[in-house]
Amino acid sequence: MSARAWLFLSVTAALWGASYMFIKVALDGGLSEGFIICARTLLGAAILVPMAVKADAIRPILDRKGWALALAAAQVIVPFGLITFGENHVPSALAGILVATAPLFITLLAIKVDPDERSHGWGLVGVVLGMVGVVLLFGLDLSGDTETLLGGLMIVGSGLCYAIAVLIAKRGFTGVPPVGVAASNLAISAVVWLPFALATLPTHSPGANAILSMLALGAGGTGLAFLFFYTSIAEVGPARASIVSYVAPAFSVVYGVLLLDEDLTVGTIAGLGLILAGSWLAASGHAPGPLSRSAPSRSSAPEPARAR
Repeated sequence: MSARAWLFLSVTAALWGASYMFIKVALDGGLSEGFIICARTLLGAAILVPMAVKADAIRPILDRKGWALALAAAQVIVPFGLITFGENHVPSALAGILVATAPLFITLLAIKVDPDERSHGWGLVGVVLGMVGVVLLFGLDLSGDTETLLGGLMIVGSGLCYAIAVLIAKRGFTGVPPVGVAASNLAISAVVWLPFALATLPTHSPGANAILSMLALGAGGTGLAFLFFYTSIAEVGPARASIVSYVAPAFSVVYGVLLLDEDLTVGTIAGLGLILAGSWLAASGHAPGPLSRSAPSRSSAPEPARAR
């Protein structure tokens, strides 16, 4: 890959990894979940919609209204809600790790709905490893009260949503300009979450940290990150662009530990390693290095951004 491609992927991973931290700071600053989700998607749409109009990428979306609504629900509306509400009870570092279960769910869903994406051999080993990592996190780091457990399950649920979004994008948006898909996702989601934001407007002026976090989350972690990711898909393909999914959780752990003073436990490290290794095996279908004689041919769809 070119230096430009690596730069785009690195920036995307850093922005998405920071999203969980920004959400946590905004919540601690007294902003409601609905306000946070609406504001970030509105800011992201403000960046991407003009780009989509300039690229003449709106008409293909209008021709796929039903698909656009379904993709927005699976890629942004529902998972953003699950992540934001879940982070009331789960540290930002663990949230970033649990979202990385999306490739595992893709493999499981493909057994029934998409033969081209089915995994065998090492891919199935990856699913088992990833699920062991999830169980380890729930057993060690999320074993507190019922609310903590529920928060973890909500964030794992967002990984399932992202997996569903991949399959929807493959079936309904092949050949559609990526910037149009990203812009429509954010615009639709902002409209859906607007009533919740208006019903829970802040009763007092948020602190500077909360305001800055929302600006960074909306413009950077949502708008620019979506743009960079879809540009990477267009330049290097979905398989290579998916590298960002394995790097972003590491950023979320670093940010959470260094900037929010979250605990870094043995369970966190072990769970991160197992989930990322399992996700990589599930997505690639083969073992790394000398363990793999050849990489099996596998179909790839334009994968939607793993919105954080």
